[in-house]
Amino acid sequence: PDSSGSGVSSTIDTEGDVGLYTSLAIDSNGAVHISYYDAANGDLKYATDSSGSWVTSTIDSEGSVGMDTSLAVDSNDDVHISYWDFTNNDLKYATDSSGSWEFEEVDSEGDVGIYTSLVVDSNGAVHISYYDATNNNLKYATDSSGSWVTSTIDSDDYVGKYTSLAI
Repeated sequence: PDSSGSGVSSTIDTEGDVGLYTSLAIDSNGAVHISYYDAANGDLKYATDSSGSWVTSTIDSEGSVGMDTSLAVDSNDDVHISYWDFTNNDLKYATDSSGSWEFEEVDSEGDVGIYTSLVVDSNGAVHISYYDATNNNLKYATDSSGSWVTSTIDSDDYVGKYTSLAI
C-alpha cells in the first residue's frame, strides 16, 4: 500500500518469462528488494526501487540458476539471496555487502539447494534451510563461523521440502 493505505501495483520487469520464485524484503529506508528467476534466460535477477524508480539487474547467469530464491536485508541494508543452481544441482548464495554483487556455492554434495529459505541474524550471520533431493533430507547452512558450514537437520524418510526459516 502507499502512504494513504491504498493498494499500488507496478510492472517491474517485462523482459521475457520473468518473475518466478520471487522473494521480497524491505530495507530500513523503505526501499523494496526482490529476487526472482528469469525462466527465458535461466538467470537469477534482482529488482529494487531504492533509487526512486525500479531498476532490474541480472545477478547470476552461469547456467540455469536462480530458482527457489530467498532474499533478506540485513541491518546495514545489504541484500542476501539464496537460490538453487539447477545446472549443477547446488545451493548458491549472492550478496551485495561488498558494494557489488558476489556469489558463491554453499553446498554441492548431491542434488541440493531446492526450496531455500534465508535469514540474517542480528550479528550479520546468514542462515539457510534447504532440501537435499539426493537423500530426501532437510539441510541447514550458516556462515556464522566465518565460512560456510552445512549439516543435515532431519533425515527421517522424505523430509525438507518447502522449508521456511526464522530467527
